Amino acid sequence: MFTIHKTIDGVLTPVDHIEPDCWVNLSNPSDEELRRASVLLGIPLDYLTDPLDADERARLEHEDGILLLVIRVPMENEADARVPYLTLPIGIVITRTAVVTVCRSPRDIVAELLNGRARTMDTARRLCLAIHLLQRTAITYLNDLKDINRRTAFIEQRLQQSMRNQELIELLNIEKSLVYFTTSLKANDIIMEKLLRTRTLRISEEESDLLEDAITENRQAIGMTNIYSDILSGTMDAFASIISNNMNTVMKFLTGFTIILMIPNIITGIYGMNIDTPLHDSPYAFGIVSGVTVGLCLVAWLVFIKKRWL
Repeated sequence: MFTIHKTIDGVLTPVDHIEPDCWVNLSNPSDEELRRASVLLGIPLDYLTDPLDADERARLEHEDGILLLVIRVPMENEADARVPYLTLPIGIVITRTAVVTVCRSPRDIVAELLNGRARTMDTARRLCLAIHLLQRTAITYLNDLKDINRRTAFIEQRLQQSMRNQELIELLNIEKSLVYFTTSLKANDIIMEKLLRTRTLRISEEESDLLEDAITENRQAIGMTNIYSDILSGTMDAFASIISNNMNTVMKFLTGFTIILMIPNIITGIYGMNIDTPLHDSPYAFGIVSGVTVGLCLVAWLVFIKKRWL
């Protein structure tokens, strides 16, 4: 998808052609759209194709007056619901006349990140738009971390009385998302610090303040991710022990119950032999033997309870 917007009279307005001070948004672009943007804006083609690689690292490049920012943003994993979140690269290319955003997702991730705030932005302030996108990315990480925390709490409630591995596997998949978040957030932090310190760009005081706010939000997200990851690791270890303990408790009960049931088996086995046994001529033999058997079972049960084996 190839869309062009420009701020006209303070309102972000769609336009048909690339104009000075416009914003070009490429969402899951075709090869033709990439070549068209490259030719019309004088951008090296690899600046537009590199962010389409799902494994592309976050980085900053500045050459011949063109700035490339590659950041990683969070998004829900629609392809594999077992891992709730992953991260995806977004490219921000700033030229002398326009700003270009490119992402391989079929969803308009950039518009979702800006969440309508782009309507109040001035596309002529190209670096400012990029910084707003960085800030919204950090805030999105924070919101997704809150959702991850809610998911973890829900799984923990199910896990308290469970002896299955399913809940532990779900926690492990959430931990994978936290690993993605940690790696991407740290990479984004390095990029923002480098952008703040660069001498080749003229960053105004307002843009510098916005960038510092974005760095603060991003570092808060890093701290929350580390905390949640540590808590989740400890929770998984604790609940793995709980599951093992629950299983041991069940096995202990079944073992004790089996031992008690062996008492009537032994007695009936003895009286089932084809030899003379005590009380074999008594009309009350069945009742006496049954009573003794029940009594011995009760004694064994009480002994097991007293020793806390049951």
